[in-house]
Amino acid sequence: MGSDKDFVQQMNELGRQRTPFLFIIDYAMQHPVVLPLTEINSRELLYNIKGKTNAEVKLIALPDNITFQKKPVTLAQYTEAFNQVMQHLQAGNSFLINLTLPTLVETSLSLQQIFYHSTAAYKLWWSNPRNGNPFVVFSPETFITIHHGRISAHPMKGTIDSAVPDAEQQLLNDPKELAEHVTIVDLIRNDMSIIATEVSVERFRYIDYITTHEGKTLLQASTKITGKLPGNYLEQLGTIIAAMLPAGSICGAPKHKTLQIIREAEKYDRGYYTGIVGIFDGASLDSGVMIRFIEQQGGQYYFKSGGGITARSHLPSEYQELTDKVYVPLTGKHQSTKR
Repeated sequence: MGSDKDFVQQMNELGRQRTPFLFIIDYAMQHPVVLPLTEINSRELLYNIKGKTNAEVKLIALPDNITFQKKPVTLAQYTEAFNQVMQHLQAGNSFLINLTLPTLVETSLSLQQIFYHSTAAYKLWWSNPRNGNPFVVFSPETFITIHHGRISAHPMKGTIDSAVPDAEQQLLNDPKELAEHVTIVDLIRNDMSIIATEVSVERFRYIDYITTHEGKTLLQASTKITGKLPGNYLEQLGTIIAAMLPAGSICGAPKHKTLQIIREAEKYDRGYYTGIVGIFDGASLDSGVMIRFIEQQGGQYYFKSGGGITARSHLPSEYQELTDKVYVPLTGKHQSTKR
């Protein structure tokens, strides 16, 4: 079991030695893990970070009849948490709060099958996490990358179903979505300025397209923020990561007060959900935010999801976004689904 101080020192030392390692840091930074790649047991932990992987090429077969049924919290349950968050927003205690809740899912897929067959930039399967339950991650969202002395962040904020008429323009022109996105961009620029200079927005609100297991396409807005790191940055990898956590896109602003509000409103332990996973290859670092997350609790699966709430948010659309994000992106496979 690690601590905040432990993982910072471990990452700094491995970076100084140019030793490749994997890091998995939970949302509350209570149980971080830093593992040299040579020490990872693939029977317990599989990773695939943009093609850098310890998983064998062969795939575990999928069942003939793939099912994926989601049973989200009721609208009444969501309303209670939403109203609590909205009271803080209207009181000026926060500008943006990322509200998440777990959805019970029933599926014929195993967590390992989802790891092997899902399509995502950041994938992780862990059968025996520190102080937690087995889970799988298949995340599209980059946290930070570090390459040749430059740091980049790619916050992802704003989601819409492509089936909505003029979906891209609706997403880009929605005042609530714009305000939410700008708030997170400003937060991450401030976080990055703690450890980098020449911080700037390189690309603002570009669109990513993601296909779900239902055959539905979701549009998501992202921004690229970059900065210049000091000359000894490889000896400061842990310090850099710690300064940026938790990821702004999954909490809100101002960060400290918003984290307190999230704890009060969600009433559950996020665990490793909305933490980060990443890899250092000896020269460059790449990491993702652990969204699109299914956790096994006893004999049941829970898909944790959510979205950003502002004073302009409407309850029905936020509830819909929470359920829309409960999906598995399987290439060429559409499953029977039920709500």
